[in-house]
Amino acid sequence: MRQPSHSSPGRRRAWRVATPVVVLLIGALFAVSAEQSDGFDLRGGRLTDLASVVRAERDEAGELTARVAELNAEVESLSTELGDRSVGRVQDQIATLVDPAGLTERTGPAVQVSLDDAPEESRLAYQGDPNDLVVHQQDIQAVANAMWNAGAEAVTIQGQRLISTTGIKCEGNQVTLHGIPYSPPYVIVGIGDQAAMEAELTTDPILATYRDYTLLPGGGVSWDMARLDSAVAPAYDGLLDLTYATPMPG
Repeated sequence: MRQPSHSSPGRRRAWRVATPVVVLLIGALFAVSAEQSDGFDLRGGRLTDLASVVRAERDEAGELTARVAELNAEVESLSTELGDRSVGRVQDQIATLVDPAGLTERTGPAVQVSLDDAPEESRLAYQGDPNDLVVHQQDIQAVANAMWNAGAEAVTIQGQRLISTTGIKCEGNQVTLHGIPYSPPYVIVGIGDQAAMEAELTTDPILATYRDYTLLPGGGVSWDMARLDSAVAPAYDGLLDLTYATPMPG
């Protein structure tokens, strides 16, 4: 008959030591996981919703832009308190440049152009190049450039003021402006001589080609141009620093 086995005293002591060590290691892993996740699900289930990610990034970009505006205002306020004559001369030069640079609000009669993709049912039925049925960054740029060529005093896209360093970048089915992604329809507003802007927008060859695609059977991209009695172009309040690459020394 087999005798019941008993653990040796040495083995029992090993388990008494190993058990609290394992518990401590598990607790440390939980702590590291919580710190690294920073409140997010590390499995990434929530991050698969691309629209939510875009909205979160857009909200964060808006908050950062507002903070930049606050800091710029603080710097300007502190600068005006200095009594040095050279600072005064620089401030005078800045005062004459802030308006043409887009750093002051402008109000006046305007022309508004709205661009939109073709309806979804048209895109599904279309047998040609699907790019024919969506708005591209060059279409938006062509509208803004036509307004500038007509002497527009200020131009906005999706309500954001354009300045000389503004870049319009296409990312998938969205357009990014000043780091913020936007979906169609795209609304471009130019403040200035309405007749001059309408004439330039009508005769611009790039926009003439765009309007050809509005006539595609089944429905193409859309074009709408209208006069506004009054529009507001807010002052640009984003980053003004330029970043650029420099060659490495040979």
